[in-house]
Amino acid sequence: MFPELRSLSSLDIPEKVTIIIVTMEALPPFTLIYAPITRTHLRAIAPKHYSLIRHTLTERLSYEPERPTRNRKPLKRPVMFEEAVATWELRFGPDNRFRAFYDVQLAERQVLILAIGVKIGNQLYIGREEVQL
Repeated sequence: MFPELRSLSSLDIPEKVTIIIVTMEALPPFTLIYAPITRTHLRAIAPKHYSLIRHTLTERLSYEPERPTRNRKPLKRPVMFEEAVATWELRFGPDNRFRAFYDVQLAERQVLILAIGVKIGNQLYIGREEVQL
């Protein structure tokens, strides 16, 4: 049909390049569910940090809560708290002093936040009690 095009590679002609864009529907964010005991844990933390804690947990756990990062990692050994078993830890806040322990339920798209603590040196405090993991 077009003899002049037979000698040219279709990739050498910018007009012949086709870009295919595939769009996927965004998944809804995970729902964060706080265990009732976390209210007690928060009482041991200064109230000035509450908005930081709430904002950080929402920001970092609403999407991809099971993707390991430098400050989010799976626990080597799952830890049993009153409500359920935590399989993940999130470090955040000034000097990474705060810790949140959680479990992810992928099918329900829920993150169960089971404990919120403070790390001072090499000691972890959840509520007002020192905890060994």
